[in-house]
Amino acid sequence: MFRRKSRSPAFGDISSADDRGIEVQHLDLESRRHFWAESRLLARDLVFALMVAALFIVFVVQPVKVEGTSMLPRLHDGERIFVNKLVYYHWPKLERGDIVVFWFPDDPDKSYIKRVIGLPGELVDVREGRIRVNGQELNEPYLDPQLNLARLNHPPTVVKPHYYFVMGDNRDHSSDSRFWGLVPEKYIYGKALLRYWPLSEANIISHETDYALTAPDPNAPVPNSVETEEEP
Repeated sequence: MFRRKSRSPAFGDISSADDRGIEVQHLDLESRRHFWAESRLLARDLVFALMVAALFIVFVVQPVKVEGTSMLPRLHDGERIFVNKLVYYHWPKLERGDIVVFWFPDDPDKSYIKRVIGLPGELVDVREGRIRVNGQELNEPYLDPQLNLARLNHPPTVVKPHYYFVMGDNRDHSSDSRFWGLVPEKYIYGKALLRYWPLSEANIISHETDYALTAPDPNAPVPNSVETEEEP
């Protein structure tokens, strides 16, 4: 007879019962769920970042602590630097003036840090503390004259293939190729990239060596007439 009217308001052909996607949310519960979800994502990203950093340090760069004063005034005792380990795989190619770390040829348990002076196949001659490579004097703006007073001499030396002639910047207090010979290429495991400690001295380390604009020395010996260093 008489039908009970629906109390649900109708808007055209749509009623509130038609929309099944509306849910009542409890804000405190949702905030906790959101917090833990974001925490899991953050932990995942952090683990991934640490893995990438570890791989980068193992295969690309390595932190190194400078010990001693042989590289004054450019590097000081106790400073920390990053070195590029890819030079061990010949990338990039070493250049004159690069600062490198290597295993000491006479005792591979020790590591030294020096500057590349002579490249494979070159003739290195040290006279009165000044260096000539293939008869041409080397421009060395990184040297402190007060640390190069001894004016030492070293007989002309031909750098053998896959070897390097290295020296410290503090020439008066550096044990280097003048005293124990050449460094095998395979012993060089890093090239200085960046000084990161102390923070006040942080900077990129670049090589600063080139040939001075001088004519070749006509009295320089030719490579074929000079004996090479003994192999370490």
